[in-house]
Amino acid sequence: MCRSTWNKVRGMGWISALLWGTFIQGGHSAAPSAELAQAQNLKIYLEQIVHPNVYRNYRNVDELNRVSTWLREQMRLFGIPCQFQTYQTYGQNYRNVVCQLDVGHAKKAIIGAHYDVYEDLPGADDNASGVAGVLETARILAKQRQNLKQNVEFVFYTLEEPPFFRSKDMGSYRHAKSVLAQKEQIEAIYILEMIGFYREQDGQDYPTGLKWLYPKDGNFIAAVSNFQSRHMAAQYCTAMQHRKKLDCQRLVAPEFITGVDFSDHLNYWQMDMPAIMITDTAFFRNKHYHTAQDTIEKLNLGKMAEVVNGLVKILQEQNNRKNGKKMQS
Repeated sequence: MCRSTWNKVRGMGWISALLWGTFIQGGHSAAPSAELAQAQNLKIYLEQIVHPNVYRNYRNVDELNRVSTWLREQMRLFGIPCQFQTYQTYGQNYRNVVCQLDVGHAKKAIIGAHYDVYEDLPGADDNASGVAGVLETARILAKQRQNLKQNVEFVFYTLEEPPFFRSKDMGSYRHAKSVLAQKEQIEAIYILEMIGFYREQDGQDYPTGLKWLYPKDGNFIAAVSNFQSRHMAAQYCTAMQHRKKLDCQRLVAPEFITGVDFSDHLNYWQMDMPAIMITDTAFFRNKHYHTAQDTIEKLNLGKMAEVVNGLVKILQEQNNRKNGKKMQS
């Protein structure tokens, strides 16, 4: 879509935008148990998040607000209410989008991804792919909420990228701090950080000392955990193995291993909450990372859908926490 047409759609308001097909309807009706993630849905989400000429970085608050408003409205159409978690830094207001799928249980899981980008770059994999994955997970779980054994909180974070990374101004730090009092009720936190780039021949790098332990082909999804969260990584990869569509590799490692804590899960780890990062391994595979070549057409939508299907599977399973503990190794 050219820039002039994009601007016209943005100015037409929500009702007209619906006629342009920029939202996907959800609803509360029961769905078949085999409901799966759809690549076409992921493409639609990506096209709404990634503006071709305007970049969702911390300097462009208007674009961040456009994206966060669209995310809130899309989740509302799925039947999931959201609120903005707003805070101020650098003299500007920034906001997380926090959405609650409340099914009446005491325990809950959190699923999150950051929607901001580094500098003036498109950020299709980093991290529109993760945001699209959270949206599609929400769509399916909202339709099959009767299968859930815990509430689910979906969070779209702002300010993950530099200059805020590892600071208290990260959106995920603000969110982690806000749920710290609920720590005993939080069973699992899943962070989707770059889930869309795959290479079937070579093209996979690793931190020092790990290349002999993992595949040389960049054709898998990784579940990265610390020791506390290792059962969550095992559970996710087991779900992916049952699907038999996309290989899953576990990495249980301390934070000093390069890349292990390079996303929003680090703030939950610091506050002693169980979290894993689900990732295509970022710059260890995707050489378009933090460049102008990180664009939508380079992503594998079918494999992104499988990443979502694995996450949906473990959230739908009965006695989720109990089974996870049995799988610890």
